[in-house]
Amino acid sequence: MLNSIPFSLLELAPMIKGDSVTNTLHKSTKYAQRADELGFNRFWLAEHHNMPGIICAATSILVGHIAGNTKKIRVGSGGIMLPNHSPLVVAEQFGTLESLYPGRIDLGLGRAPGSDPVTSRALNNDMSRAENFPGEVTELQTLLGPYNGTHPIRAIPGEDTNVPIWLLGSSLFSAQLAAQKGLPYVFAGHFAPRFVHDAIALYKREFKASSVLDKPYVMLALPLVAADTDDEAQYLSTTSKQRVLELIRGNELWLKPPVESMDGLWSEQERAHVENFLSLSVVGGHVSIKHKLEMIAKQLEVDEFIFTNDVFDSEKRHRALEILMEIKH
Repeated sequence: MLNSIPFSLLELAPMIKGDSVTNTLHKSTKYAQRADELGFNRFWLAEHHNMPGIICAATSILVGHIAGNTKKIRVGSGGIMLPNHSPLVVAEQFGTLESLYPGRIDLGLGRAPGSDPVTSRALNNDMSRAENFPGEVTELQTLLGPYNGTHPIRAIPGEDTNVPIWLLGSSLFSAQLAAQKGLPYVFAGHFAPRFVHDAIALYKREFKASSVLDKPYVMLALPLVAADTDDEAQYLSTTSKQRVLELIRGNELWLKPPVESMDGLWSEQERAHVENFLSLSVVGGHVSIKHKLEMIAKQLEVDEFIFTNDVFDSEKRHRALEILMEIKH
């Protein structure tokens, strides 16, 4: 089953406290290059602002950098938070990227700000723009499509590049919009698993064929910690658990080394919150990972998986990619 499902990666450029931005981005580049060598399908970069420990604020720049330092893997945004940007600027940026790296660029879009309300204001984000997300997606499709002779604004470059647009989300809203527009859909199971069954079912039920897709296409984002044994994976996964714990406490999100036990680091209420956040986590050695992925693929009928990989040590992080491909093949 898994050998027919593409595997992709979602990168947040996680940073260790005391490390440099330069070195963090260098490690993310090496990570992408290893994914490219191993045959992963896509490498997407997220968009987050004002979050110490996450170095992916300038998403389109990182997309270009990664595309320029890899050979075959598709590279894209996972996603551009459209309320933070004008559709014209996004069309010009991704039209430029597609012109530089033909056939390798994806444009994933979300409607959340990717930040807190204060940061959103600093980004000149009028919060009401999220309500016009469907209209801005339509405008972006127009700008990236062939010139129709009537639209007053043209994206140069961008026009007629037809960069593939994906809709990302964790709610029924994004699922329904993707279905109405006949666009591929990505569910954010790596941080908001609550509506995964309902959202995917709604998308498939209400999907309308389009010039882009003749049938639904679902990519599911999952948190991954893969290692050579289950015990090692459980140990390595404490890095991700600590990060989510800091997130719910409103603290900085530096990547922390794993610990032997989370006991004493969280309250019972915090533990429940973290475990709910990570309830779709795929953690373990070869057999455990394979079993869980096959179960999820069967239950949700997903077409593609995209994984986050919050592991402290770069070598262990790269090893997780090798394990995934060993399982797949």
